Amino acid sequence: MIRVAIIGTGGISAAHLDAYTSFPERCQIVALCDIFPEKAVLLKSKYNLDCDIVSESAELASRDDIDLVSICTPPYTHADLSVEFLNAGKHVLVEKPMSSSLAECDRMIAAAEKAQKILSVVGQNRFRDPIMKLKQVLDSGKTGKVVHAQVESFWWRGHVYYDLWWRGTWEKEGGGCTLNHAVHHIDMLQWMMGMPTKVQAIMSNTSHDNAEVEDLSIAILSYANGSLAQITSSVVHHGEEQQLIFQGEKARISAPWKVTASVAKENGFPVKNVELEKEIEQLYSELPSVPYSGHQGQIDNVMSAIENNSLDVLVDGNEGKKTLELITAIYMAASTGQQVELPLKPDSLFYTREGIMANATHFYEKKNSVNSFASNEITLGGKY
Repeated sequence: MIRVAIIGTGGISAAHLDAYTSFPERCQIVALCDIFPEKAVLLKSKYNLDCDIVSESAELASRDDIDLVSICTPPYTHADLSVEFLNAGKHVLVEKPMSSSLAECDRMIAAAEKAQKILSVVGQNRFRDPIMKLKQVLDSGKTGKVVHAQVESFWWRGHVYYDLWWRGTWEKEGGGCTLNHAVHHIDMLQWMMGMPTKVQAIMSNTSHDNAEVEDLSIAILSYANGSLAQITSSVVHHGEEQQLIFQGEKARISAPWKVTASVAKENGFPVKNVELEKEIEQLYSELPSVPYSGHQGQIDNVMSAIENNSLDVLVDGNEGKKTLELITAIYMAASTGQQVELPLKPDSLFYTREGIMANATHFYEKKNSVNSFASNEITLGGKY
């Protein structure tokens, strides 16, 4: 039986609790921790848990009856909490984004390696059928080399969204929509295409004058093989339509799922390649479905590794760092107006949290601060 503690009982913790409580034969929630314990009390009651409630993480780090910790706190706390629990011999599943800076990622990865414990970063969309199958179709080579990718991470958040005490500042949230909303789409992109070599970007705050951070960014990525990708990150798009499109040399595929293939007429104009479309459709339809989806799938992945005495998980610390590195490059390019080359080095202007806070574009001063909302139901997107 894997004994689990959850640190932070805000909106995203419900996704973790839903997942853990779906595996009663494999795990048990033994503790909830929050600096506002009344929030933890409500969750304990809602999920009918037999667990302790504490307000200090150190109290849990020293306990022997905890095997795995889910960290569901604001981004600026991720590194210190992860290192604290890894050093105490616990496995760690940390919510996105991995941390507030690449320097903090390095600390987390080093702690996991020293402790020989799992450090997994939440990337729950990798564990959804449309994304897992899309990745396998790309890997099959049937579409040919990807020549262009298009990521539309479209969300919408009202003005009051940034009133929550930790949101809307470079210090505590670490960024705006690029870091905290598009992080999942950017993770999926780098998982499928690898890391680019150059990044150019612009960003703006169009609708949230109570936040320092951006609510809209557009980035262009260049790859060593000549391919290009574009990423739009937003919390100003009504309807929240989200998609990933990969244009291969032979065919176009996407999530939500769609396949189109073309061949050239004598004059170079396109005609549908019906045979290839059918072949790709058949491959997609025959791929097995994931046994568990979203957070449930990732938590199953982490627990299976623990049960098998393995450190091998789909989204480990190195994968989490790649995604943050790409986001950091977008912020650096947008803030400096210069093209950024990857990989970023430790002496980079944006490698540390202090460097980001000092050099990132500050759009507005955060004006309002509330400890919590009366109702904090959240949506996770991923409408594929």
